[in-house]
Amino acid sequence: MRLIVARCEVRYRGRLNALLPEALRLIIVKADGSVLVHADAGGYKPLNWMTPPTVIEESPEQIVVRKRAQADGDRLEIDIAEVLSDVAHDMGSPDPDAALTKDGVEAHLQELLAEQPGWCGEGLRLVRREWPTDIGPVDLMCRDCDDEWVAVEIKRVAGIEAVEQLSRYLERIRLDPAFASCRGVLAAQTIKPQACVLAAARGIDCVEVDLAVLRGEREPDLRLFAA
Repeated sequence: MRLIVARCEVRYRGRLNALLPEALRLIIVKADGSVLVHADAGGYKPLNWMTPPTVIEESPEQIVVRKRAQADGDRLEIDIAEVLSDVAHDMGSPDPDAALTKDGVEAHLQELLAEQPGWCGEGLRLVRREWPTDIGPVDLMCRDCDDEWVAVEIKRVAGIEAVEQLSRYLERIRLDPAFASCRGVLAAQTIKPQACVLAAARGIDCVEVDLAVLRGEREPDLRLFAA
């Protein structure tokens, strides 16, 4: 991981153009190609970012980040006026099983929903658990009553980061023309209101499920927030 503290101006060019005026910022460059630009305020969320796969082109005065195989696509342009610190840290080789690791509740939810995918949407049938993408596996891949593909991501508590994660999976899955119409479902015991709003904007359905219901220990009380 590389951490750069620099006085810089940041421009994002893509579906929406955005400009961050020159200021002192933290630039994080991760080994997977993620690039995040932070200020010393605003909590955990970066001011701007680019998710992998990316191509990073660098000169002393500028860092340009663009989507791989999209020369004319989204770009993050960072004009460097002054570098205060530029350090790299070896985080070690990532655990190949890390993406598959879940806490006990999430693992149990995935197992139960794989057996009863209809809780994630009427008529859904399971095709495969841990459907692989080039940035990690999506929990369940299903097909609906119309034989359309549906990707399901499962969490214990789902926040905005869960919506972002599923959005990235869908972006990769839809690159294959056979899966271009694949839609997403976020299933969790609890889904935060902000996550529901973002999911609706992304065309993702949110389903709150209950372990006791899935186990047959009590009557259903399922809530669906359709996009």
